[in-house]
Amino acid sequence: MGLHLGDIAPDFEIDTTKGKISFHEWLGDSWGFFFSHPADFTPVCTTEMGKTAKLAGEFAARNTKPLGLSTDTVDEHNKWITDINDTQGCSLEFPIVADPDHKVAQLYDMIHPGESDTAAVRTVFIIDPAKKIRLTLTYPMQVGRNFDEILRVIDALQLGDKHKIATPADWQKGQKVIIPPSISNEEAEKIFPQGWDEQRSYLRLTEIK
Repeated sequence: MGLHLGDIAPDFEIDTTKGKISFHEWLGDSWGFFFSHPADFTPVCTTEMGKTAKLAGEFAARNTKPLGLSTDTVDEHNKWITDINDTQGCSLEFPIVADPDHKVAQLYDMIHPGESDTAAVRTVFIIDPAKKIRLTLTYPMQVGRNFDEILRVIDALQLGDKHKIATPADWQKGQKVIIPPSISNEEAEKIFPQGWDEQRSYLRLTEIK
């Protein structure tokens, strides 16, 4: 049975390229970007690991910790990191989980037999500081992830938590947001004194400064 949005992300203790971690303890009060890869020394994965390393400042600005996973050993990961840094022009500092026995990959349902019996597909979990799963994405092995979308979703989730709003299709940071129908106009006047554009009774747009 797969994991669902709102579920507590399963805890685990595992070896990584930064030593042994206990996942919940390691995450602490941060958000988590937990993402899996089919194997080390594969081309798409190498570009994704490099992109994550290059976005270290963007993730830090969002209080988000990246954690990679591949079903290989720490030794293999460390050799791969040398290639990643060399080919992608980066310095990879975040931990990569070593999961040769598929313990975590199975726990998080990252292995899809229709794709492979041994390699993890490209799964993404965005996890909040309460350890709840807030987003899941699953890409096929041959398609690289869209990191602009991953950052956009983190921004939307964090803004929604802070201001009790939802975000429209293709929302980008700084654009108008939606006042959810669960908030009455009377409540909205207190929460959103800046006012709103009411296109329908259920569709109210406002700006968050």
